[in-house]
Amino acid sequence: MTIDERPRFQDLSQSKVPPGFRGRSGLVVLLWQMVQQTLFAWSPQPAYAWRRFLLRLFGAKVGKGVHLRPTVRITYPWKVKLGNHCWIGDNAELYSLGAITVGAHAVVSQRSYVCAATHDYEDITFPLVAKPVIIECEAWVAADCFIAPGVTIGAGAIVGARSTVLNSVEPATIVAGYPAKFKGLR
Repeated sequence: MTIDERPRFQDLSQSKVPPGFRGRSGLVVLLWQMVQQTLFAWSPQPAYAWRRFLLRLFGAKVGKGVHLRPTVRITYPWKVKLGNHCWIGDNAELYSLGAITVGAHAVVSQRSYVCAATHDYEDITFPLVAKPVIIECEAWVAADCFIAPGVTIGAGAIVGARSTVLNSVEPATIVAGYPAKFKGLR
């Protein structure tokens, strides 16, 4: 394809964010981005209460005792629910274009990427499609994992480090690999 050909698979010149998709105005989104880059990211490591406060200020549902590292990235906090005493590790990303729920006592370890949206590749306008992700209570997503849109990680399940989870994981199940496959029971 040359640079002047008419698009055959996706025409990004026609792509638009669906109305109301962000869940807040562009101004609120921009304000959150500025707060996340400064007040959130520059906070000292043990300032968990401060980061919980900032997330709640922007509409996140945050339980008690939640530990979020200052390098955590959250796209839209108003689409995030964090259960009591869950942990979100360094450089973890909650790409919350859709709803993301992390249950009580669950862990999303460092550098993991939880993705709650995709694109409809069958539509030439390539629209965004939100697909909620749920990480149930006492589940552990180990370091550097990718959790795909629409996936549920069952209660007490473990996702091994560097795994790619494309399908939901049953409770108390251990999965690992690319793509993640059954390894045992907890």
